Amino acid sequence: MPKRILQGVVVSDKQHKTVVVRVERTFLHPLLRKTVRRTKKYHAHDENGVAKVGERVQIQECAPKSKLKRWEIVPAQA
Repeated sequence: MPKRILQGVVVSDKQHKTVVVRVERTFLHPLLRKTVRRTKKYHAHDENGVAKVGERVQIQECAPKSKLKRWEIVPAQA
């Protein structure tokens, strides 16, 4: 089964080897038929500490690394 990949913005890099990524999704409200935006924050593993606040990053699912970390930063393609 392929791992999910999400795109978001880093909102915190204060923790050691961990960043908090805000992911935004849009969907059509079933009753009002209006586009709604929702955000969610994910803790992601950042082994080399390369992601900084404000950067757009991709995260992918991984095996649990701690209580909150179930995602990891996808390395940028050169």
